[in-house]
Amino acid sequence: MPAANERALEKAKTIAADALIFDLEDAVAPDAKEAARANAVAAAGSGAYGRRELTIRCNGLTTQWGAADLAAAAKSGASAVVIPKVDSRDYLDEVALQLTAAGAPDEMSIWAMVETPTAILDIRTIAAHHRVSVLVMGNNDLAKELRTGVLPERTPLLPALAMAMLGAREAGKAILDGVYNDVSDAEGFLAEARQGKAMGFDGKTLVHPSQ
Repeated sequence: MPAANERALEKAKTIAADALIFDLEDAVAPDAKEAARANAVAAAGSGAYGRRELTIRCNGLTTQWGAADLAAAAKSGASAVVIPKVDSRDYLDEVALQLTAAGAPDEMSIWAMVETPTAILDIRTIAAHHRVSVLVMGNNDLAKELRTGVLPERTPLLPALAMAMLGAREAGKAILDGVYNDVSDAEGFLAEARQGKAMGFDGKTLVHPSQ
């Protein structure tokens, strides 16, 4: 959920989700990044979200906000940082190094977003990284990278999803299926969720409380 949206952060205290991602990346406009960061840190340390696992999705290290996001998240009380467009073990090493330098506890893990062809082809080393606990499929960006376009179903993505699943299982890590975009299509969402469960995914990321 966009961490710049205080109403959404309040709503998240009541929804039936196992985990929450306070988003500082795609869902936040550039001029709202710093306010979103402050909101996410405050939310993660508030103790107001019950037993839900709290995570913060940071901007990438190649952006002007990434390093500051990591530094703030490191001491926020969140259980993990969600890192977009992870392409290599080297990138994860740099994220882990910055977390440690910022004082992150050893138990703070990385949820690595898998959303590029490079990530799929390097999935074994990404999944095996010592600080990665969860792989998160970024199906929208992956579809763009594969040039599949917007489709009513995701058959072209299935080989990539299956490869990511294999990497997660080999490494003994959890893996979450990507979002379903059409929040008005409950039947389509249910069908894709069932497919993800049949494939072996441990959960599914959501874009709206109705899901």
